[in-house]
Amino acid sequence: MEGGGGGGAAGPPSLFALSGAAVSSSMRALERDVWALPGHVLRGLLPLLNVFYLERAEGAARRAGLSTQPIWRKLWDDVMKTRPPNSENITCWRKKFLETFFSNILHGVLDVSSDWRLNDHHFSPLLHSSQHVTQLTLCNMLQGVIALTAEHNQRVLENLAGSLRILKFRHLLTSDQSIRRSLFLLLHRLIHHGSVSQVSMYSWPVPDTVLLILILSMSAGYWCSGKVLTYQSSPCGFCTEDNVQSQETTQELSEMDRCYEKERSDGENQQASLRALEEADPLAEVNGHGAGTPQGTALSGLRSHPSQNLVCEEGSGEASCDPISVKEPLGGSSHCLSKRQSCRPILRKPRRRLKSAVGRRRRCPRRNRGTYDDPEDLYDFVFTVARENTSELLYENSVTEGENTDNCTSSSTGSPCSSRARCKKRRGSAGNFSLKTAHRFRSVSTLELFSVPLTGDACRTLSNLLSSWVSLENLVLSYNGLGDNIFCILSGLRALSRHSDCCLHVVRVSDVFSHMPCMDLVRCILSAFPRLHTLSVSFDLKNQLEGNRPEGNPSCTEVEISECCLEQLEIRFPREPLHTAFLLPVLRASRSLQQLSLDSAALPCPQELEHLLQALKECNPNLKKLSFHDVNLADHQKEVLLLLQDPVLQEITFSFCRLFESCTTEFLSEIISTVKRNSSLKSLKLPGNRLGNHRLVALADIFSEDSSSSLCQLDVSSNCIKPDGLLEFTKKLEGHIQQRRGHIKFTHLRLFQNWLDQDVETAQEALRRLKAVCSVVNDTWDSSQAFADYISVM
Repeated sequence: MEGGGGGGAAGPPSLFALSGAAVSSSMRALERDVWALPGHVLRGLLPLLNVFYLERAEGAARRAGLSTQPIWRKLWDDVMKTRPPNSENITCWRKKFLETFFSNILHGVLDVSSDWRLNDHHFSPLLHSSQHVTQLTLCNMLQGVIALTAEHNQRVLENLAGSLRILKFRHLLTSDQSIRRSLFLLLHRLIHHGSVSQVSMYSWPVPDTVLLILILSMSAGYWCSGKVLTYQSSPCGFCTEDNVQSQETTQELSEMDRCYEKERSDGENQQASLRALEEADPLAEVNGHGAGTPQGTALSGLRSHPSQNLVCEEGSGEASCDPISVKEPLGGSSHCLSKRQSCRPILRKPRRRLKSAVGRRRRCPRRNRGTYDDPEDLYDFVFTVARENTSELLYENSVTEGENTDNCTSSSTGSPCSSRARCKKRRGSAGNFSLKTAHRFRSVSTLELFSVPLTGDACRTLSNLLSSWVSLENLVLSYNGLGDNIFCILSGLRALSRHSDCCLHVVRVSDVFSHMPCMDLVRCILSAFPRLHTLSVSFDLKNQLEGNRPEGNPSCTEVEISECCLEQLEIRFPREPLHTAFLLPVLRASRSLQQLSLDSAALPCPQELEHLLQALKECNPNLKKLSFHDVNLADHQKEVLLLLQDPVLQEITFSFCRLFESCTTEFLSEIISTVKRNSSLKSLKLPGNRLGNHRLVALADIFSEDSSSSLCQLDVSSNCIKPDGLLEFTKKLEGHIQQRRGHIKFTHLRLFQNWLDQDVETAQEALRRLKAVCSVVNDTWDSSQAFADYISVM
């Protein structure tokens, strides 16, 4: 019996197909017998199974020496009907399909009844696919959050707690309190008692302050002391709090209401009470609050009396949960989300709609507070973390860092957040549950914020969280509109650097405007984090206020940098002149540097690049990758040739550097001869350098019979290459390979954004022949439309 999926379209189904369909419909009863079938029979049966049994068949298929990858790939094409990004890098189509399947079901964009392979009433789509989800994106109104914390999906959440590693938020909008409460439960389970190690936020033009600070605080592992997270009116099974006093909830809520009403009608008395509270607080000088600053009240929490802080401290201490052991058997009695302790929250109707906390102060209802589960607990916690005063942190900075570091964060345009004089204006009172008394749970190791504007209050909150976020390994802040708030972030990072167990290894900061010179920022970060492995600083434009400052502000350029562990340095200059004198101290301190990328730098004089290459040769003997992007090298042919003959560099990138703008035939010949003699260079990237057809054809001689080159990768994207030129390059390359009897190391060619659409037939022939020689990566770029777009914005 031949295995197959069935007869042709014109004929009746085969006997095997009919039998397979019958077996597939009865898999619930025949499953164990099916897994024991011979391999050649199982091969024909696998494509006839639905996704649930196909997933369960993985073990049997592996034992029979079969791969299910082609079946999952066909399922992707049939169901998803899209080409996933970087599809050539996908190694497991089963995981890719089931992960996307989970997300589409959760967000309601896929109807399982549309395909019989997706529908089986014996299985829950979310439950069955959840164990394969390592990355989850929540977007818009957070529609899937309530579903994940519902009681009937408690096992789904259990699976996610063990499998999920990356949690992303994209295009978030303002949400109501019930969704925020569900999000709070979700983050607590997935981060504090789960395996999520990365939280990323994307494209949030107008962030909801409450939501943003909630996500940041939970990601940092904080939950306020004295309050117990509940599921179905029962405390979380992972949080062993002994002081649960839920019977005081009603009394507490009514008393809070009375306090709020009294507070609203007693503005002047409130100011007097706060002043008295400041005088009574022994930490008032450190944890003070500028009552007249509107921004200071935007993230206000409950003001705590000193005696009240004592109560909180007595009831705090280490959280007794194990943040690592989260993979217990399903249904175990110790789970947070058992049947008795389900994950569906109690969602009460809010007593009043709280649009904003601006201009309102909250008082502590009374001293001997009990534990309660109130929807406004979320507000209390969020605003408390936001207002947790950074003045003590800043005071420590001024005492321990010395004059050099203080100067590093000062500027003629204004004092940074690390200056006590400035921060006193922005202080907020310590909340009822300060970070000192808050429970510290498991936190994530990677935080990424892309296109999420951060206000001054949000920056101070993030700075406060960063100051003790010792588990943080990767920090990415991209296009957040920081402005002078960059100094506040630096203050928190410097406080973090003083922790001996600090794990921060990667810092990436990018924005539209730079509030300080790039090299100043690089030196400040490296002086605080000598153990940093990767540092990326990128700015598009120079701040107008910065134009009046002299280049190389002495406040930062005089900071000494001790020897560091930096391996990768990326700098994008906002059209700043590249002064090697300012970069030299960084290069000298970075003896382990292996990758250097310089973007959009202006060379003030012809000797500057020569000085840079000499510095790299002397200070960085281990440099393997060097990249220049949007740096005009048209008049630096000598330096380009020196780089190409470097015996240590393995990857060189000249991207949009006008390399061949005014070059002669002799220069191109020298480039080819130099690369042919260099046996250490593995990758040469030349995108956007106006190669054209004739120069591309000439580059094929790099692989001639007399060449000792080890070049594996060549990137000629965006180089005005036409189909006939590519075909001629291919024929010449084939001739060299034939002369060398196939002994060639060339494996990858990148051809993005070239004019291959001008003659489709010739381009297809060239690509077909090239793919027989190496791996080709290209796109279906419309050159005419791109040219029209270019003309339209001129």
